[in-house]
Amino acid sequence: MTAEVFVGLDVSQECVDVAVRPGTAFQIAHDEPEIAEAVERLQAVHPTLIVLEATGGLEVPLAGALAAAALPVVVINPRQVRDFARATGQLAKTDRLDAQVLAQFAEAIRPPVRAVPDEQTQALAALVARRRQLIEMLTAEKNRLRLAARPIQKRLRAHITWLEKELAATDMDLATTMRAPPILLH
Repeated sequence: MTAEVFVGLDVSQECVDVAVRPGTAFQIAHDEPEIAEAVERLQAVHPTLIVLEATGGLEVPLAGALAAAALPVVVINPRQVRDFARATGQLAKTDRLDAQVLAQFAEAIRPPVRAVPDEQTQALAALVARRRQLIEMLTAEKNRLRLAARPIQKRLRAHITWLEKELAATDMDLATTMRAPPILLH
């Protein structure tokens, strides 16, 4: 019987801290060549589970590369890890320690691996998120317009017009994406 291996990945803008449990820790740059190298290194240890936190999109290229290599990867809510760290008395906060906590979390909790959304689902999610952002900006600008001094009103109206056009274009893209036939993954 082979030993189970759990991996925690702490993703930041510049780098990714990797903790392999049991095993070593290392750091890679957060770029395509280094991600490819990390995937190869992780394939060699045959991990039982790889866990990384959702970081507002920074994790997407890495999680995608791991999933494409058929590695068992789970992207989890950062709150779950904070609660786990607090419950285990891990109060220190560094990227290296975060990676260790993520590996411990993987071993103790073993969150289920879910299929990575297909390209169409990812595109739809991105469009929905963009639509929500545009609506929030449009609402904020309309609220500002009501209270704005006269000199700024012209620029606010121009920005509101631009936001409305962007929202209309996003709605068209959303409608087109929703009518597209599903992409089959093999």
